[in-house]
Amino acid sequence: MQFKTQLREAEDNWDKNLKTNISYLETENSVLKAKIKQLENEAKEMKDETKKMKDEEKQTKDEAKEMRDEVKRMKDDLQRKSDQNEKDDQKARDGIQSLRTRIQQLESSDLTRQQDTIKQNQKNEKIKENMKNLIHKTEDLENHSRTNNLRIIGLPEDHDKRKSLHIILHDIIQENCPDILEQEGKVEIKRIHRSPPVLNPQLTTPINVIAKLKNYQTKEKILQAAKKKSFRYHGTTVRIIQDLTASTLKDRKAWNMIFRKARELGLQPRINYPSKLTIFIQGKVWSFNKIEEFQEFVKKIPDLNRKFGPKHRTQENHQKEENRTSSWQSGCFAALEWRDTTAVDGHNPPELPQVALLKPHLPLLQKEVISASQLHGL
Repeated sequence: MQFKTQLREAEDNWDKNLKTNISYLETENSVLKAKIKQLENEAKEMKDETKKMKDEEKQTKDEAKEMRDEVKRMKDDLQRKSDQNEKDDQKARDGIQSLRTRIQQLESSDLTRQQDTIKQNQKNEKIKENMKNLIHKTEDLENHSRTNNLRIIGLPEDHDKRKSLHIILHDIIQENCPDILEQEGKVEIKRIHRSPPVLNPQLTTPINVIAKLKNYQTKEKILQAAKKKSFRYHGTTVRIIQDLTASTLKDRKAWNMIFRKARELGLQPRINYPSKLTIFIQGKVWSFNKIEEFQEFVKKIPDLNRKFGPKHRTQENHQKEENRTSSWQSGCFAALEWRDTTAVDGHNPPELPQVALLKPHLPLLQKEVISASQLHGL
């Protein structure tokens, strides 16, 4: 009985434990099912994630392939551009080398041209100097050919209609310095005429009269008398001066303002041949061939410098400076221009010496002028 009881208790306990175990197992089973479900969900998620990762991997591979293709394309472009740049650089280097060669050629050519120019300039300077000497000799010969000439200024032309110029000159001498006629007797006139022979309608002053005397001393006496007083003829004032070339007269005229000022200051000025100014100062006689020399001399003496200021520069001096800037080639032809010396009796005078002097040099001068023009035209 007790055994049955114990057995029953044991069965009850076992049932109870079994139920408990079953209940526990069922609970565990539920938990396991939940975990399995969770794992299945997680597996599904992992599968989806794996699929997604595979898709992303595929996409990444595609992008990597595109990038590789792009890199290859860029590399090809860079290589092509590099090759092109290398060609361009080589072309540029060749061009630079060609330019350097051309520059060297030009420099060599320019050096040669400069040397030719220097030689031509030296030649031109020599020609200028020769021309200057020739023109100076020409003017000197011209002036010497007029040694016995007198120039009468201010004699009206209407007197020519009543008397010949020979008689008019004798009357002027008789009226103003008769002692010359008393000493010399009759004044011998080689020829006398107006120069130029044709009146310029734009000029209102009478044409100058040129008289060539046979006796030099007589001419000098008349000039000395004309310096002492004004000559008159029938109530008209006439001037008698030494007949010189136009350029010499122009150079002398350039001294006018300085000459008058020097005379006011008592410096005893004189104009000597051909156009040299002399003054007496500080116990000495000073000579000046050019106005510039006189101005430099005046600057060294403060007292004279105040009296001979810039305001005393003559207009002739400015004109002379302008003339120096003109082309020297014109001088070779200007030197041949000499006054019309047609005599009253209709006979032409012989050719002046300076014309014969320059004629042999004209072909050479013209050749040198052409050579200089061609050289400067290169």
